[in-house]
Amino acid sequence: MPVRIVQSKQNARLKQLRRALEQPGRDSGEMAGIEGPKLLEEAIRAGLRVICVFVAQGSENLRQVRALPAETEILLLPKELLDSALTTEAPQPVAALVEQPDWTWAHVLGERKDAALVVVVAGIQDPGNLGTILRSAEAFGADGVIALPGTVSAWNPKCVRASAGSVFRVPLIATSVPECFTNLREAGARILTTMVEAAEPVDTVDLTGPVALILGNEGNGVPDVVARQADEKVTIPCPGAVESLNAAVAASVMLYEAARQRREQEIKIRGRRGGRR
Repeated sequence: MPVRIVQSKQNARLKQLRRALEQPGRDSGEMAGIEGPKLLEEAIRAGLRVICVFVAQGSENLRQVRALPAETEILLLPKELLDSALTTEAPQPVAALVEQPDWTWAHVLGERKDAALVVVVAGIQDPGNLGTILRSAEAFGADGVIALPGTVSAWNPKCVRASAGSVFRVPLIATSVPECFTNLREAGARILTTMVEAAEPVDTVDLTGPVALILGNEGNGVPDVVARQADEKVTIPCPGAVESLNAAVAASVMLYEAARQRREQEIKIRGRRGGRR
């Protein structure tokens, strides 16, 4: 694989890395910047095209670097030069430019048309929250995530780190409110929005069919224009002295509840099939 030594901040690839980390985009086909050997390993495992890897001198023998495809461009540079382009307080010795996955509505809505599970994020601004939501979405078997206007980029470096690599694998589309709900309704999804009051406890609502769960802004909740699109309102009962949960925690609780219900349904179906033998 080609290896070049870089000594200047003006290197074109280094400028691309700095721009990708400072101004992350969401459009399919754009390059994203990632930091650290673990995220590089996750990107390779997810099958993303790794365009260029930046390695601090002295770290050339990291196994993630040795595992790169032959066509990947590798730049070897002084650690202080690499550090100048990174965003973390304690920069790691490896960074990369990767090609963002080209997700479509077919990916987001999944192959389980009769039981799709989708998360809609409306105005989530904390990248750590969005990253955690993506991680929980993957952990609990969601088919995809839809980001509405006002939501932070999923390729924000803090979001990528919080997702622990799930951002590479969970189908995600950034779209408008009308397009979002047109596609969800055409797919037959029941649309549920989170509310603190005047809503049904989420554990009493059937989450086994095709469902879209709407989560709102950390401070203001789900915008009215989005909430009006919902078929039902759900809430997470909190017996303690807390009115509402952090957006990422709320998403994780509801996704777990959906996974629990679906698992119980599968067990019942298998039991009925076994009883007919």
